[in-house]
Formats: sequence, structure tokens, C-alpha cells
Amino acid sequence: MFDALPNRSRDELNAALPMVVDAPKDEGQVALIVVRPESGLREMPTTIHISRARGVEGDRWADGSWLQDDNGRPHPDVQINLMNTHAAEAIAGEKSNWAAAGNNFFVNLDMSPENLPPGTRLALGDAEIEISKQPNKACQKFIDRYGRDACVFVNVGPGWALRMRGLYARVVSDGDVCLGDQIRKL
Repeated sequence: MFDALPNRSRDELNAALPMVVDAPKDEGQVALIVVRPESGLREMPTTIHISRARGVEGDRWADGSWLQDDNGRPHPDVQINLMNTHAAEAIAGEKSNWAAAGNNFFVNLDMSPENLPPGTRLALGDAEIEISKQPNKACQKFIDRYGRDACVFVNVGPGWALRMRGLYARVVSDGDVCLGDQIRKL
């Protein structure tokens, strides 16, 4: 499904921390959009519609999420998955390797809980999203793609504190998102 991807050492990952810490706090830019129509498949459109009903248009979330609400429907707290571009570069190297991580939007924005606590609203293109409290943890697929060191790094210590694996959000108001669009705090 995915070509051989880089497996960075702990030292390489630690060396990237200053770059992740220096991410913009209030406003960034969309660098990559990823749709996951089914497990292991990735599409990278230049424009996408996001909605409260379907999340990222064409993404498998709407057809069955790993997290469900009390009624068995995909849980809205995991509709959208964001990752910091500097973290993606530290973990995966070239942009062509980022999509395997499974995040929907790669943006240049500080993802730390101090900067984006649950409930923070963001403009994403002409849509609005809200950061959820659901943590994003690296799993076996992440290990298979980027190695055990990367998994441990994003799940503990400074990698966890900076949310280097990314964060989840829900759609508050529908809209379109294009490559190069702003993401900004409201």
C-alpha cells in the first residue's frame, strides 16, 4: 500500500523539536489535504468540502469510524484529523510521505494543548471546526509506516506535549478548503 517510508531515530526526532515549537500560534496555512476513501488508500485533492454530516467529503469516517457515538454512528469528535507540517516533516520526511499518517489536513500551526485546547474554534478555509478532547495516539499502523521510535516519540514526552501526532476536530459549519487556505483561531 505504501512505499518504504523513513524510520527516524529518536535523535533525529528530538532535533526537530525547535522547528515544531516555533510553529505559528494564531494562523497558518493548509499544505496538504488527504482523503481516505478506504483503509490504505489516499487521495490528495486540491479542494475539498467538509460538513457536519459527512466530515471530509469522500473520507471513510462517514461510513464507519473507529469511534462511535451512543447510537453507533461515527463520532463527530474524530471527523477531522489535523497534523502540524513540521511534525509531519520530522516524522515522515518529504511531503509525499505524509499522507500515510492518515491525517486529513497538514497545516503550519502550533497544535499544543496550551495553544489549541479542546473547544477552540478555527476557521479552516471557509468552514469552521472545533478542537475535540479526543487524543490522537499513534497505533500499530503508524509503527508499520514510520517505525517504533516515531510511535513512542509522538505518544510520550515532548512529542505528546506538542501533539506531534496531530489532533482531532469536529465540523461546526460546512465549507470548502483549498490548498494554501488559511487556518486561524477565531
